Amino acid sequence: MTDRSISTRVVIAGGGPAGMMCGFLLARAGIDVVVLEKHKDFFRDFRGDTVHPATLNAIYELGLLDEFRKLPHQELRDVAAEIEGVTYPAGDFRHLPGHAQYIALMPQWDFLNFLAEKAKAFKHFRLMMEARAVDLLSSTDRVTGLVVETPDGPLRIEADLVVGADGRHSTIREKAGFKPMELGAPIDVLWLKLPRKDSDPEAVLGRISAGLLFVMIDRGDYWQCAFVVPKGGFEEIKAQGIEKFHARLKKAAGFAADRIDAIASFDDVSLLTVTVDRLPQWARPGLLCIGDSAHAMSPVGGIGINLAIQDAIATANLLWQPLARRKPTLDDLNAVQYRREFPVKVTQAAQVAIQNRIIAPTLASTAPVKPPFVLKLLKAVPILRTIPAYAVGIGVRPEHIHSPDRASR
Repeated sequence: MTDRSISTRVVIAGGGPAGMMCGFLLARAGIDVVVLEKHKDFFRDFRGDTVHPATLNAIYELGLLDEFRKLPHQELRDVAAEIEGVTYPAGDFRHLPGHAQYIALMPQWDFLNFLAEKAKAFKHFRLMMEARAVDLLSSTDRVTGLVVETPDGPLRIEADLVVGADGRHSTIREKAGFKPMELGAPIDVLWLKLPRKDSDPEAVLGRISAGLLFVMIDRGDYWQCAFVVPKGGFEEIKAQGIEKFHARLKKAAGFAADRIDAIASFDDVSLLTVTVDRLPQWARPGLLCIGDSAHAMSPVGGIGINLAIQDAIATANLLWQPLARRKPTLDDLNAVQYRREFPVKVTQAAQVAIQNRIIAPTLASTAPVKPPFVLKLLKAVPILRTIPAYAVGIGVRPEHIHSPDRASR
């Protein structure tokens, strides 16, 4: 055990969207916070690059939306699905309530750097890079901090609250003895990049045909592509060789079929092993899990980041006052789960239904895919496209900023 130690009110394991937003809001409310990020920077490819309207509304409430929009990004106002060569509009964000009628497509490292720079202006905020939480500190009945690996050696961080925001492979929830309930995922996702031409369409385009589901997200000078495969299917694809994979890509990529040589080898493909799970209990005395640590989401709808940030906002709203007065009780921490569990359950139920009833049968199909009635309806009645846009962009029980700005007073 190390002799090096520091103390703080809150230590957050994980510098992703949930951890960074939670740290920002608590420090803004005058609570001493240390956020730990195990990497030396935020630059990692094929992380979620979508910032949804609910999150953008929160950024507006913080008075930061104008600055945020100065960062390089694209603004997605509608989405479409192409089924067997026919395009069906699937969502229109232009009529959503609030201050952002679009999804911002921005590299996650830019978003996290933006939050980090704003948070560093608060005297109560500290970000430690290359700092990995490896164990919990505990007394007889309470978590009291973390043991952290740093470039300078082990460090003890004593805290009144530990927040686990370290993702779907969370060390915090493992060390706490939390066992997630697996909801099942029959798919995995292969991420890759294809060059983009100025003449290409701008909408996020889900291309669907017999045995194929391919999503293309406009990233300015390239397409970020998701090639959906059956669970464990990547190993079989690799065994068949790159040429057969090129043939499948050419069929899936449509107008971008002439660019699949950009995938020179399987080194240019990243596997996302899809997991959908949820903790029955998010907290124990002195510890709270949020974001993917509490509930790993499917990539369906790209809404995992938004859910994680909504968790962070709720955490700050509910806990800043207890933290300002005393150590938060288990009832204080359970209030976060009580607030956030319902939207998580509803969203995961919808994702699992889409995975099991639409995506998996499509991947297993050898016959031409017939468009579902709902897409035909959305094509015929444009105003209805706001409904799926609301479900994806705003979601169930969106959070608003209620924690105060005490740090700048």
